[in-house]
Parts: sequence; structure tokens; C-alpha cells
Amino acid sequence: QVQLVESGGGLVQAGGSLRLSCAASGSILRLNAMGWYRQGPGKQRELVAVITRGGSTNYADSVKDRFTISRDNAKNTVYLQMNDLKPEDTAVYYCKAIFPNGLNYWGQGTQVTVSS
Repeated sequence: QVQLVESGGGLVQAGGSLRLSCAASGSILRLNAMGWYRQGPGKQRELVAVITRGGSTNYADSVKDRFTISRDNAKNTVYLQMNDLKPEDTAVYYCKAIFPNGLNYWGQGTQVTVSS
């Protein structure tokens, strides 16, 4: 089993910044990529950013140049630095652990609310 604990969400004004963290524990020896997804009100869950164990990254077009994903392999933790936040970034943000065998685990989600 894998446990993911997210933190760092909250309420921020447009133009502000937040940093999300997700710590993985449990059977994570073969953990490959970790990512952040979000689900806004009335919307489907979508990819925000993903990072592999080797450090390769991929971002949604809507967050490029504003968000930065990083990871500390020693701490099994992934971070999402979010700058220049916009009201449309309001969503529940979920951490995802991705394994080579296709098995995935999700965190419980953390709310990010951006006021205009």
C-alpha cells in the first residue's frame, strides 16, 4: 500500500503564490513518476504537472511559466510551486503516485481557492 499526504492548499488572492507538498510512504520502492492533478467546480480532473524519478517534467499549457513541479527523492516528496495564481486555478489539487506496472495511487486532495 502507498499513502500520500498533501499539504499547502488555501485561499489566496489573484497574483499570489502557494506551494503544495505531497509526501509518499509505504511500498514506494518502485515509485516512478509523481504528479499533480486538479478538479475544478463542475470540471473533470486534469493533469497539472508530472515529474519522473529522473527529473523530466511535463506541464499543462495553462500553467506553463507559472507553476513548477519538483521532487526530493530522498524524502519521497513532490512539490508544486504555484505563482501568479488566477481565479481559474481554483480547484481541488490531487497528488498521484505512478508505478511502472501501471498501478496508481491518489492523495486525498487539497483545496486551492484563488479570489479575484
